[in-house]
Amino acid sequence: MEMVPSEENQLVPKEIESAAEEPRVLCIVQDTTNAKTVNERLTLNLPASTSIVKLYEDVAHKAGYVNGTFELAWGNVVDTAPLDQASEMSLVESGFEPGKRNFLQLTDKDGEQPQIASDESGTADSSGLDDSSQDRFIGPLPRDGTVGCSSDYSSPSYSYSSILNKSETGYVGLVNQAMTCYLNSLLQTLFMTPEFRNALYKWEFEESEEDPVTSIPYQLQRLFVLLQTSKKRAIETTDVTRSFGWDSSEAWQQHDVQELCRVMFDALEQKWKQTEQADLINQLYQGKLKDYVRCLECGYESWRIDTYLDIPLVIRPFGASQAFGSVEEALQAFIQPETLDGPNQYFCERCKKKCDARKGLRFLHFPYLLTLQLKRFDFDYTTMHRIKLNDRMTFPEELDMSPFIDLEDEKSPQTESCTDSGAENEGSCHSDQMSNDFSTDDGVDEGICLDSTSATERVLKPKVPPPLPPAPYSNPMGPDCSRQSSLTFELFSVMVHSGSAAGGHYYACIKSFSDGQWYSFNDQHVSKITQDDIRKTYGGSSGSRGYYSSAFASSTNAYMLIYRLKDPSRNAKYLDVEDFPEHIKRLVQREKESEEQEKRQREIERNTCKIKLFCMHPFKMIMMENKLEVHKDKTLREATEIAYKLMDLEGTVPLSCCRLVKYDEFHEYLERSYEGEEDMPMGLLLGGVKSSYMFDLLLETRRPDQVFQPYKPGEVMVKVHAVDLKSETIAPPVSVRAYLNQTITEFKQLIAQATGLSAETMRVVLERCYNDLRLLYVPNKTLKAEGFFRSNKVFVESSDSPDHQVTFTDSLLWKLLDRHGNTIRLFVSLPEQSPGSLAHRTSCPKVSGDSEDSFDGAKGSGQSVEAILEESTEKLKNLSLQQQQQQQQQTSSTSDSQKSSDHSDFEHIESPAAESDNAAQPAPQVTSGASTGGTVSDPENQFPSEERSDSDVNNDRSTSSVDSDILSSSHSSDTLCNADSGPLPLANGLDSHSITSSRRSKAHEGKKETWDTAEEDSGTDSEYDEHGKSKGEAQYLYFRAEPYSQEDTAGDNQKYLLVHVDKRITLAAFKQNLEPFVGVTSTQFKVFRVYANNQEFESVRLNETLSSFSDDNKITIRLGRALKKGEYRVKVYQLLVNDPEVGRPGWKPCKFLLDTVFAKGMTVRQSKEELLPQLKDQCKLDLSIDRFRLRKKTWKNPGTVFLDYHVYEEDINISSNWEVFLEVLEEPERMKSMSQLAVLTRRWCPAQMKLEPFREVVLESSSVDELKEKLSEMSGIPLENLEFAKGRGTFPCDISVLEIHQDLDWNPKVSTLNVWPLYICDDGAVVFYRDSTEEPMELSEEERSELMKKESSRLLKTGHRVSYSPRKEKALKIYLDGGPTKDSGQD
Repeated sequence: MEMVPSEENQLVPKEIESAAEEPRVLCIVQDTTNAKTVNERLTLNLPASTSIVKLYEDVAHKAGYVNGTFELAWGNVVDTAPLDQASEMSLVESGFEPGKRNFLQLTDKDGEQPQIASDESGTADSSGLDDSSQDRFIGPLPRDGTVGCSSDYSSPSYSYSSILNKSETGYVGLVNQAMTCYLNSLLQTLFMTPEFRNALYKWEFEESEEDPVTSIPYQLQRLFVLLQTSKKRAIETTDVTRSFGWDSSEAWQQHDVQELCRVMFDALEQKWKQTEQADLINQLYQGKLKDYVRCLECGYESWRIDTYLDIPLVIRPFGASQAFGSVEEALQAFIQPETLDGPNQYFCERCKKKCDARKGLRFLHFPYLLTLQLKRFDFDYTTMHRIKLNDRMTFPEELDMSPFIDLEDEKSPQTESCTDSGAENEGSCHSDQMSNDFSTDDGVDEGICLDSTSATERVLKPKVPPPLPPAPYSNPMGPDCSRQSSLTFELFSVMVHSGSAAGGHYYACIKSFSDGQWYSFNDQHVSKITQDDIRKTYGGSSGSRGYYSSAFASSTNAYMLIYRLKDPSRNAKYLDVEDFPEHIKRLVQREKESEEQEKRQREIERNTCKIKLFCMHPFKMIMMENKLEVHKDKTLREATEIAYKLMDLEGTVPLSCCRLVKYDEFHEYLERSYEGEEDMPMGLLLGGVKSSYMFDLLLETRRPDQVFQPYKPGEVMVKVHAVDLKSETIAPPVSVRAYLNQTITEFKQLIAQATGLSAETMRVVLERCYNDLRLLYVPNKTLKAEGFFRSNKVFVESSDSPDHQVTFTDSLLWKLLDRHGNTIRLFVSLPEQSPGSLAHRTSCPKVSGDSEDSFDGAKGSGQSVEAILEESTEKLKNLSLQQQQQQQQQTSSTSDSQKSSDHSDFEHIESPAAESDNAAQPAPQVTSGASTGGTVSDPENQFPSEERSDSDVNNDRSTSSVDSDILSSSHSSDTLCNADSGPLPLANGLDSHSITSSRRSKAHEGKKETWDTAEEDSGTDSEYDEHGKSKGEAQYLYFRAEPYSQEDTAGDNQKYLLVHVDKRITLAAFKQNLEPFVGVTSTQFKVFRVYANNQEFESVRLNETLSSFSDDNKITIRLGRALKKGEYRVKVYQLLVNDPEVGRPGWKPCKFLLDTVFAKGMTVRQSKEELLPQLKDQCKLDLSIDRFRLRKKTWKNPGTVFLDYHVYEEDINISSNWEVFLEVLEEPERMKSMSQLAVLTRRWCPAQMKLEPFREVVLESSSVDELKEKLSEMSGIPLENLEFAKGRGTFPCDISVLEIHQDLDWNPKVSTLNVWPLYICDDGAVVFYRDSTEEPMELSEEERSELMKKESSRLLKTGHRVSYSPRKEKALKIYLDGGPTKDSGQD
């Protein structure tokens, strides 16, 4: 991850360098004076001794305000006085806390906004400030902006508006896509190189030959044009990275800037083949050197010429403790030859024998642009970690390279010609100091990706020669440099890295050749810096650097240096805009037009109202949703036309039949209509331009023969459902608008006009919320007093039925409404077997004497699900709600105030199971408590897709989708009335029942399933009472099922049911109702609830209701014995402690064996006896009861050993879906008491670099002495030499043999095991032990490397983290064919 260091990385002024140890106070200031700045934060990291006066000055400068025109107050304290602007008290004395974030608010002073500071005040250019007024630094930028960015920058996550204005420096920054700071640094350096920029401008793109999107030179050309001509503060690099063939994931990969430079140059050369720029990279960046070996006896020399694009300079030689102090020293060491003697002697072709020789490198030619890479990244073989070397290395502003070039060897006659290998090894210096320390994986290819190209690399082992006196040098002129007046190079680019070897941040310090000024290019921020800032990138901690000398702060240092040869005849200047080639001028014009278009688009965006738009489709009857974006000057009439097209209603309804009305989605409330305001601008109509509003718009439709009803502010909307007691149906809603000050009598008259019912006999029931039905019987009471709100739902019934005389909660009306509100629709997937086909395979005890006969009858009849449903439905048609009510009144007395699912208010009828038993019917009763006459199926209610989320289903009784399924389809006329007018035809989009049913209630979103996860210890309740009678007999709630077929399973044997059921029914009763369709008793099948991601969880609590289910939930029925009360399903895993494969690649400490059932009150030995035949049949494990144990399983860790006499639920807590370990014993059980402690021990043998297998030690107490004594007795290690350590992580606490000896906490100074740092309180802890006198094996580098690879492979395959193994880095590649090929083997 890219790290942007905090304030401690800033370079501080000289005045406070002596205060390195002074605590600092972090102040975070929120500017609340302006809506545009309220979300921004200004950050200051000030010395604790700073005064309040100085704080005000610093905030004024950073915020760009005139000091004295604002106030500062504490941000986290309410109603506090502002800080005294004239106070000389320090921050600490004023209550600021060092080391913590102190929040402040910048507020108006005397009710007036702060004055903006003028440009002359110096806020725009930090280089003009005295160091005493500002902490100066060059980067990496902190989370606020001082030097290194303009004064208005306050957050690293820039806002879009912050990149619209160009920096005061005149230069444009580059936006960091995520971790592309390395790319930005290189691109800015290339842009600021006149020769490269001018040459790129001369190249002309031929669109007919290549796609501009994939053309790297063209995209670089566009980027450079924008960097030179854009008025923005920063521009994007996405087009450039897209031309590389990168996708968005590459933006999150940080790479080495030097690696990118090589790869990008290679890609440009490939793209520029057969063009004028074909040799541009070589002309500018390529140098030559000679790799030679000279015999010291005869003087014979063998050599080869190599080319290079950069010179890698070692910071610290291998094995040395002292780093090179300067670039000149590193260059001298680079060309210093080494002597080949002893076993390394060189075979001389002339002497025909092995002789002492001198091997080294000589520079033959330096490039025009000299690139030096400071090799700050290395590998520490002691810690086996990649590290960054932060040692100080100075570099001059002007570098004289003449001492490092030599021509004498060119004139020597005793040389052997060698072919130039530059073409093969272009861009690589093959010296002993040029090995690539970054390549840790030989299988990773780096560079450009071509179908026919392959990289050839030669890597030599690093060997650093002993220091030798410098050899004399002759004429400092290269063979290709005869026309150069000197070899003096001037520094113009320093690419800085801040961070560690694991990641960091790049930015560039670049000198402009036009004015000689140094600038810091830090992603989107460009600012002026000085030579002192450049010197602070040397690194290290030497010299007086104040607090910047800390270890982390010094990690900011130079990584790549680029010099240009000082040659007036070759030094170019930047091309001015007027001197651009014609094709670049055209490109500039296109980009300018694009920017203008973008600017206009932003202007349009600022004047565009964005609001949610809804529309009920007039035919599909579904609520559609979209985002309406309309210019503020567009009229309501024009906005209606836009919404009409947006909702795709053309050809469905004419535009004249549509209008926009104000709408409240949450309450489903039509707030008002806009009659006579069709020509009003939308900006005025909506109350201003916003991107979101507190209300929505609804596109209302009507039929041509209808008229729109005006909606006035202050009205409330009421959905009126007419109830027919005779047919026991509830009609779809009719919308009525009323006023809160209307009385119930007036409201009844209004409803009478809308529904045609009689107001005299009308009963009105208000549903205020779920399960809250209120009869409105006080004539003079107002709607407001009755609890009406914006959107309401009422049920009305008007008849001469005697039901009027009954108490409301005992009435048929209440029961019908209660059933209506609690019925849900479920989709049930049945087992593939047909009903009854598995009856003979059940092994559950008989429920009653006739139950078996009834199932035999069902089996013998061979009836299908459809036949059972038809017969059951016909049978139920004769059972009316009134009869059930009479039965209920005969069996128990009811209360008027209670309606719970346990109460006797519900229908008490003989259960279908009992009726089936008594009548010996082949098809048990299916439905009860409702007449099915008049019901219709809803063609729109199709089976939901598998991706349907829980938030999409409905729990609200007011929006139950079964309204039209279990109720009558009879409709009253769709009319809308108010108190002032008679019935009027209503727009169909507003009265439809689907308006309500389509808007799902969100009250139960995210509701946790607690009823089917056995978090309590009560286990599962039995379906039968102590008399063997089904509990379903005591109470029966609504249940109706019908066959259902899915379109996508036409060729499948899977059977489905569409079930309408009262959600207050228990799971036990629900299962009994499903028996005829499953074909077995409820004890022989299981119910699984299917969630949105198709995960299935078994519902096991039989006494729980279906209240957590909602409409359209899916249920899967699976055959298998269901749990009885006190039973628990248990997963058994085998613990592989002494497995012969332990520690080998791919080995896992446990494996799944089987599922079984344990019961409350069962002993451990009884459960083991039941396990034995299952283990033999299912797992082929033939065990004796005394040769295996059960123990607690906590994820992967073994825990408490369960003894045979332990009882479940008494001694051992058990829950649903419990997991337990089974451990095979090699000897009889040694654990006899709970006071004992079983510890798994493993011996570490450092002399052999291996771990022995696990051995269990049983302790009588938690004494460390007893543990050591038993380990000594078991291993033979003398007690005084025995050391032990607790294992880390999960079982088996695996650790690399390269780390175990030093990384574990050996021999802790404790006397008992149950205290810190051991905390061994339960069985199963892992303890390593060793002989302290045994020394680790001496390993060579090759052996260590081989062992490291072996251990890495072993630990990775067993799923354990390898702490010394760095994460595998993704190779940096540029794809010339537009993108990576989809090859599974490609990295």
